[in-house]
Amino acid sequence: MPAPQQRTLSPSIPDSWFYALVAAGLVLNATGLFPPIQEPDGALYANIAKVMAQSGDFVNLYAVGTDWLDKPHFPFWVTAVSFRIFGVNTVGYKLPALLFFAASVGYTYRFTRSVYPKIVAQVATLVLLTAFHGVLSNFDVRAEPYLMGLIMGAVYHFWRVYAGDSGEGRAPVLTAPVHLLLGSLLTGCALMTKGVFVLVPIGAGLVFHWLVTGQWRELLKLRWYVAVALSFLFTAPEIYCLYQQFDLHPEKVIFGDTGVSGVRFFFWDSQFGRFFNTGPIKGAGDKFFFFHTLLWAFLPWSLPFYAGVGRSIAGLVKRQHPAPEYVSLGAGLATFALFSLSAFQLPHYMNIVFPFFAILTARFLVSLSPVALRWWTLGQTVLGVVLMALSIGLLYIVQPDQSALAMGWVGAVTLLIFLLFRGSTLLTLAGRMVGTMLVLAGVLNLFIYPTLMPYQAGMTAAHYANEQPGSAQRPTLLYMPGVGVGGGSYWTYEFYANHPTRYVRSDSALRHQLQRGPQPVFTSAEEADSLAARHFSVRTVAVFPYYHVSKLSYDFLNRDSRARTLSPYVLVSIGDEGN
Repeated sequence: MPAPQQRTLSPSIPDSWFYALVAAGLVLNATGLFPPIQEPDGALYANIAKVMAQSGDFVNLYAVGTDWLDKPHFPFWVTAVSFRIFGVNTVGYKLPALLFFAASVGYTYRFTRSVYPKIVAQVATLVLLTAFHGVLSNFDVRAEPYLMGLIMGAVYHFWRVYAGDSGEGRAPVLTAPVHLLLGSLLTGCALMTKGVFVLVPIGAGLVFHWLVTGQWRELLKLRWYVAVALSFLFTAPEIYCLYQQFDLHPEKVIFGDTGVSGVRFFFWDSQFGRFFNTGPIKGAGDKFFFFHTLLWAFLPWSLPFYAGVGRSIAGLVKRQHPAPEYVSLGAGLATFALFSLSAFQLPHYMNIVFPFFAILTARFLVSLSPVALRWWTLGQTVLGVVLMALSIGLLYIVQPDQSALAMGWVGAVTLLIFLLFRGSTLLTLAGRMVGTMLVLAGVLNLFIYPTLMPYQAGMTAAHYANEQPGSAQRPTLLYMPGVGVGGGSYWTYEFYANHPTRYVRSDSALRHQLQRGPQPVFTSAEEADSLAARHFSVRTVAVFPYYHVSKLSYDFLNRDSRARTLSPYVLVSIGDEGN
């Protein structure tokens, strides 16, 4: 059973203030709903779900007009259903992810409240709502918001199986079998979102807790083996789909080879292949990548997080001040180590354990003495001022069209938080950080990105083509020579176009399409010039400036130097001079 609750030095945040700050936190994350879908990954995933929703085929995954084997189905199923309800649009793509993120916040509160005093649960909730890369992931949506909700939900329900439902602050009573079933279902959905490595953040924390507290016999209980079996049973839809699309068709060319097993890829190559760098998708790992990445990804809480982890490890080594639970420390450290040792690393990978990081951070802040809390409040306030100054600097450099409104937003929120949150309490600290991130998220999502996203040439060209008479009946050819899923700005054209699109990957395929006469084609200006040099008839309809918006540079951000960073894409009419 859990250790006795740790003594808190701070009273809980009044409910009215807590709910207001949670609402503000949800609003700052919801600002990510409105900027367009970002290239490349977000647009690729959105197109896969779009094809699924429009075709009604929920078994096969297609990208760039061909079979696609990389990520499992679950997020695409959810997004396709959202498209069926809300239409194929930006909000339809991003809203499900935001709801799963909100579920992770709710589960974080529930888990923390079942173990710690109320103040720890409140602070952990606000930390999770305002961690920078969590906010960013609700704008540039991939799999991580889904995983946050699924993983934290699974851990909560499995903890309830282990710890029971009795005690102050615990969740409404559910029987252990119901918790076991729900935990297994969420684990199965997590497996169908990312693969077998999700078992590490779900299981490592529980196992670590049992070992540290001397309850290793918990590992011998039948219920946990039932949970593992149920979790894999719930992945049966994924296995069925992969078997149908790939294993039954060894003649398909996948990753440049035939005889590729989708089931094997799911269980091995998609995760272990990346970890050992032996799979078809490779990377170059840096063992210290996440140490420095978290310094900015977990802003504004990265310093108290590192301090909290250090204190937790020191207390564990010295066997002092036993914690009520070691799930958060175990899950966080195990996942951190796993990803650090992996050969394939990206900043958003660590988002899935942000709920555990938030709990560790909150536990540290709540344990501070009044003097220490005063110093931490001062330090975090200075950091908040720096982030607000950075927001203002971005506005000055980018010069969005609504600069005056943006500056008004910054000024109003800044004035409000310093008027409302005074002193050196946890309410003050949390309120100022929520306000800081409301400024930063508002500036980025409401002003900066709306200014920059039109430089996704495919999206802008699709909007232009949608407005042309008769465009709904005429397909656009997307000329992208080569193999694989490619890149560039084709995916946003495919997603935002209201008319059919068709990928063309070679000159012979293009000539085949031109047998019916000249066709509208979207491609890069360089490719259009090369087609003209190869005796195609090319007539330019419109030109669209392009920049890889997910890789921002100072020259691109700076309005005065932006033009020299751009390259053109074109919408052209192409015919075959040989006909």
